[in-house]
Amino acid sequence: MKEEKIAIDDLEINYKIAGQGEPLLIWHGWGGSSDSWQKVQEILARNFQVISLDLPGFGKSSNPPQPWKTDDYLAILSKFSEKFGLENFYLVGHSFGGGLAAKFSAKNLQKVRALVLIGAAIFRSKKRLNWRQKIASVLAKAGSIFEKMPLIGKSLYSLARRFLYRFVGVHDYSRVNGVMKETFKNVINEDLGSYLSQIKIPTLVLWGKDDKSTPLEDAFALQKLIVNSQIKIIEKANHSPHLTQPEETADLIASFFNSRA
Repeated sequence: MKEEKIAIDDLEINYKIAGQGEPLLIWHGWGGSSDSWQKVQEILARNFQVISLDLPGFGKSSNPPQPWKTDDYLAILSKFSEKFGLENFYLVGHSFGGGLAAKFSAKNLQKVRALVLIGAAIFRSKKRLNWRQKIASVLAKAGSIFEKMPLIGKSLYSLARRFLYRFVGVHDYSRVNGVMKETFKNVINEDLGSYLSQIKIPTLVLWGKDDKSTPLEDAFALQKLIVNSQIKIIEKANHSPHLTQPEETADLIASFFNSRA
């Protein structure tokens, strides 16, 4: 496995590449990086050329120059695929990366050969948010208020935020600062559900049964809205089956993509 960097629009994008065969891209979740997918990437590299990148603002990649929205990420990801001459590839997206992968696939049906969505963060409308996501949203919005308060206000908010994020199971979202804090606010305010019906490529909805960040009901909602999609549930897995059950996760991904070869 090689780790390289590539320059795109004045940003340095870090990525890992391994294996030979049909190209397969992995887009990680919020707070993650290509490092968190290394075990899965090693297994998938037996059958595919696997490229796992650090999204801007994460891992060893540059931060966005200003607060980004999902379309800003999609523009960079599209240029990344063009740099590698990838005209038709398999795509895996997890959590935040799953939301990006869903929207990208809806808009680029000719580029994506088949899609796997793992714990994908898609539904952001107030009606669809679960109680954990609602708390995350409130805390993100409250941050700008407390930042204007004296030091004691900031300190109390910081302690309360860390405790509540850990309690509700979305503590990764507390690890944001500067431009990424504003980027996070932009991301959680965009519901991506309307793009699901536009996805016309083979899709596997892969979910951890004990996912507390994106509830299991979201998996069935995705499967219902994406035409001819399949669903697989990993027992005893949480929001990150690629970390807790990497072999099973990789095997399910490989099996699905190989059946579409």
